[in-house]
Formats: sequence, structure tokens, C-alpha cells
Amino acid sequence: MIRANGAIALLAIAALLAIAGCGSSGNGESGGDTSAGESAYGGGESTASERNSATAAGAVVTATGVGDLGKVLVDARGYTLYDFHKDKGTVSACYGPCAAVWPALLTEGKPEAGEGAIASQLGTTKRKDGTTQVTYAGHPLYTFMQDGAPGQAGGNDTDSFGGQWYALRPNGEEAGG
Repeated sequence: MIRANGAIALLAIAALLAIAGCGSSGNGESGGDTSAGESAYGGGESTASERNSATAAGAVVTATGVGDLGKVLVDARGYTLYDFHKDKGTVSACYGPCAAVWPALLTEGKPEAGEGAIASQLGTTKRKDGTTQVTYAGHPLYTFMQDGAPGQAGGNDTDSFGGQWYALRPNGEEAGG
């Protein structure tokens, strides 16, 4: 579990991300083709705004083996997806500094179930800012900024921003610790 020092470190990361997000490359390009429902971020480092950028089409959710967790849900780029115990049903409780560390999986279209995901479990919910967040089995979905590459699940079974976070299995159950 993340202790007080870990929480301070997460807040420091969120502040740095907020500062980094103020810059721009100035070329107006998103850095990738998002026509296939993939998000605008790729491998390597990314900012929270890149991770939670809404896709041009429906976000794609798949399932793949991640470490010792077995099969869990991932986004189109292979980043692990998490639920947050502080959420009330499909209503997100993660905004501001929380959303900088735990970017919401957003979509502009109907989310799509890729390999291993169950289409009937996918849905959406409106966030306070008017964006549309993808849900699975009634849980709003998030990525974790400290997962620096696809296939990592560093946010699983952590206590952060007042609640527990867990990767989700294709059946909608939490992966546990």
C-alpha cells in the first residue's frame, strides 16, 4: 500500500504533470493516428492529458495477461485499466490531482470490446467536465501514470486519493493483491 510518503510522492508527480501539461510542441499534431480507436499516447512517457484524451472513435478495451495478475483489462495501447472504490456506481470521484495520476479512459464514440473483453460489460458515463468515460461492469475505468509501459500494473491493490484501486478481470471482478 502507498503510505503517507507515497501519497506525497503521487501529489508531487501530479504537480509536475500539471506543469508539464502547460507546454506544447506547437506543431498541432497529436503524435499518432487515432482513427482505429486508439488513444493519442504511445509507448514511453506520456502526460495525463495525453492518456485521457478522448479517442476519435470508440475506445477499445481488451484483456491480456499482465504479470502475476493473469488476464486483466487493458486499453488499446496495452495499459492496465483500474477501478476506484471511491466511485459511486458509474459516477467518478477522481478529478483534479487524482485525475493527473489516474487518467480516466475517455471516448467520443461507443466503446468497443476487443479480444478477451465482454461487449455487454462496456458502457459510458458523463464526467463533470462533459467528457465521456468508459465503464466496465458498471465501474469507471482509469489508467495509472506510474505504469510507464504496457503490461505493467503498479496501481493494483493500492490506496490512493481516499480509496483502493484494482485492475479488473474480463468478468468484471477485481484482480486482488
